[in-house]
Amino acid sequence: MNNLHEKTIFITGASRGIGREIALRCARDGANVVITGKTAEAHAKLPGTIHSVAAEVEQAGGRALAIQMDVRDESALQAAVEHAAQHFGGIDVLVNNASAISLTKTLDTPAKRLDLMWDVNMRATFLASQACIPHLKKSANPHILTMSPPLNMEAKWFAPHVVYSISKYGMSLCAHGMAMEFANDGIAVNCLWPRTVIATAAVEFNFPEVVLRASRHPAIMADAAYHILTRNSRDCTGNFFVDEDLLRTTGVKDFEQYATTPGTPLFEDFFLNKP
Repeated sequence: MNNLHEKTIFITGASRGIGREIALRCARDGANVVITGKTAEAHAKLPGTIHSVAAEVEQAGGRALAIQMDVRDESALQAAVEHAAQHFGGIDVLVNNASAISLTKTLDTPAKRLDLMWDVNMRATFLASQACIPHLKKSANPHILTMSPPLNMEAKWFAPHVVYSISKYGMSLCAHGMAMEFANDGIAVNCLWPRTVIATAAVEFNFPEVVLRASRHPAIMADAAYHILTRNSRDCTGNFFVDEDLLRTTGVKDFEQYATTPGTPLFEDFFLNKP
């Protein structure tokens, strides 16, 4: 197993939640972390900015580069990747974490919301990967890790929120194809998804408080991501990992450490059948 010392990690949507936790976990190895996101100034309701996370990364032992960027802007995304590669001398890891959610049924989903989810989820995953791959090809252990679910095509996962489901599965399909397309280049392309709901701002704003209390902290996703990103890229590609399942294989037994409310039964996340 490698570590991430002096590796350059480019993360989309890193100003809070899972992206922030992955940034901090990588920083503890002394990684170079590129924190991208739209939030450069404090938000009235949402904690965290790209600059506050950059400060936390450096306090944790990493080197940080904060770049304000909207993943829907192709030219800004390309410029951010080139800036990061020039600043740190390359890119070793891309984490496609940025995501938009609207759990609306067909008749309740306007075109504007459809476009947002498609652009932030599938389109940005494709474009960020496309921009990073030329740099990843030069890395000794390159990884693309996308926060999207296994390809479970049962209709029950589409019917309640068809556009959101399609957009998240679009992210997974990008990884599915790219894993084979770039296997000979040694680029690992994998997906990671949580077994339970994760306590993020998206959950706080889209679900009742009871769901937030029955969630896990984003740290579980960061720990799982770390175990993927430190593996040999040529031996670990094309996988749809689930955080808890992966961590159990590494010897983790205490999952109460991740619970927002220890002892509370947990809500399972979308797209996963019961184990």
